[in-house]
Order: sequence, then structure tokens, then C-alpha cells
Amino acid sequence: MYEQLEKSIGEKVTLSTEEFELCKTFFIPKKIRKKQTLLLEGDVCTYNAFVEKGILRSYTTDEKGHENVIQFAFEGWWITDLSSFLTGGNSTYTIEALEDSELLLLTTTARESLMNAIPAFESYQRLLLQNAYIALQTRINSALTATAEEKYLKLTTYYPDIVTRIPQHMVASYLGLTPETLSRVRKQINLRK
Repeated sequence: MYEQLEKSIGEKVTLSTEEFELCKTFFIPKKIRKKQTLLLEGDVCTYNAFVEKGILRSYTTDEKGHENVIQFAFEGWWITDLSSFLTGGNSTYTIEALEDSELLLLTTTARESLMNAIPAFESYQRLLLQNAYIALQTRINSALTATAEEKYLKLTTYYPDIVTRIPQHMVASYLGLTPETLSRVRKQINLRK
């Protein structure tokens, strides 16, 4: 159950076998079913979730009831409402499984204890936050400057299986497009092939 976590950590820092075995003791394994929520908007986020298997999404719901997808988390990714997780404030997001999923949950207390026990894990967390911030800046820039087609092509280039594993209306929401616009973009791309 810890294969993806070991791979993810190993891509950023080096842990000894003993350190990784200790690291595993801080996590809570959890299985959730498709459409089951891990976090509801307005609740306090008490876990940072690592995805061993499956896909999750975080989203907000506007005053008209439309869902706005903020993030997808595939195998090997982390997902949380970081502001709520770190401050104890109410969550802005709902986090839901899009497939039956296997997660490793880390509480705020366990995270702090783990970073103190294994300094390399703190480095790993810092590198994840740096990369997340860079990805956020890139996404904002794309949202402001890229065409609908450019957004879609970039997403499917980086994550080719997104079109088979995630419903298209959710992909459209993530890209800031209507489902109809995404459908037209996909049709135009297919006609050129």
C-alpha cells in the first residue's frame, strides 16, 4: 500500500529503509468509494491525503450551484485544502473520489512529528510546496493568456489519461470552459488529425 508514497518521496529526497518504515507509521490508510467525500466545504480539513490508488478532485460550488474544479489528484499526488489544514479554519473546498481510491492520510500533528523525526521528510514537504506554487502560477498564467485549445492540449499532453479517467464536464470546469466549448475544441482538434 505504500509503493506510490515511497516512489514520490524517493523522487525528491533519500530516506533509509529504516526512515521509510518509521515514516509509514505516521500515516492512516483509508479506502474510499467513488463519489464519497473526504472533505466537505465549510468543515475543517484535518488531513493531507496522499493518493496511492484512484483519483480525487477538489472543487468549490458557486452561488448558482455550479462546481468549479480546482485540482485533480492521481496516484502519487497529494490533495488537501492547504489553508484549512495549516490554519484550522473552515475549508473552501470539497474533496471527492472520482474512482474507488486508496489513500494515506496525514494529520497536522502527525505531519509536524514526522518532519521533526525525519528531517528529509521536511525537505520533501518543502519541495512539494515549491512545486505546487510554481504549478499554481503556471495555471493562473494559462487561465489568463491561453486559448481554450491551448489549455486543453497542454493538459492532455501532460496528463494523457485524463480524457479516459475523468468526465469531460469536470475537465471543462478545471480548464474554466463550458462543456460545450470543450466539445467544440475537441471536435476541431480531431478534424485536423
